[in-house]
Amino acid sequence: MVVHLCCSVDAGYFLKRLKELTDEKIIGYFYDPNIHPYLEFKLRSLDTQMICERLGVEYIEGEYDYISWLNAVRGNENEPEKGKRCSICFDHSLEATAKFAKSINEKVITTSLLMSPMKSQEQLKEVAEKIKKKYQIDFLIVDFRKRGGTQAQQLYAKENQLYRQDYCGCMFALNQQRTQQNKISDELFSPISNQIQPESIEYRLQMY
Repeated sequence: MVVHLCCSVDAGYFLKRLKELTDEKIIGYFYDPNIHPYLEFKLRSLDTQMICERLGVEYIEGEYDYISWLNAVRGNENEPEKGKRCSICFDHSLEATAKFAKSINEKVITTSLLMSPMKSQEQLKEVAEKIKKKYQIDFLIVDFRKRGGTQAQQLYAKENQLYRQDYCGCMFALNQQRTQQNKISDELFSPISNQIQPESIEYRLQMY
């Protein structure tokens, strides 16, 4: 089974529960070209790889094809969270996951996005149906949020000291979020001097 991974916080608990359900080999596939900037992508990838290693899950980092994602969501930059842009984003990442699974002869895929309390499971189910029909591949839908799953996920992330990002990765969603907070999106800036600033993405990556 190939599991699309979005971040360590969602992936860790999701994979833990998945391993309890099946003896099938699980391959984690981190494909998230929506994450910006690249250093943030790399930081999330490293943390997700770490929790995969703890769980004994094979980890593969997909291509950071940011331009393909920009082209996919073009015209939907101002869509709200859980709007059309999110559906396009899910479709983009999960289609890449299906292609990857096909390339290694795996017949089942799923995604740790199903674990995120910030994502619409209905949107994900709609995209999953499209992917199943287009690629003739099984798409496992599981809801580990129920019966205290979200709270257990947060505790698991805390116990494992997982990196907790404060935005989904999409710069359009980040700009909307920071506008509402009356703040600038300083995550998207790097100093001209190349000096690493405390608490910056560069600093966190270096410390990692």
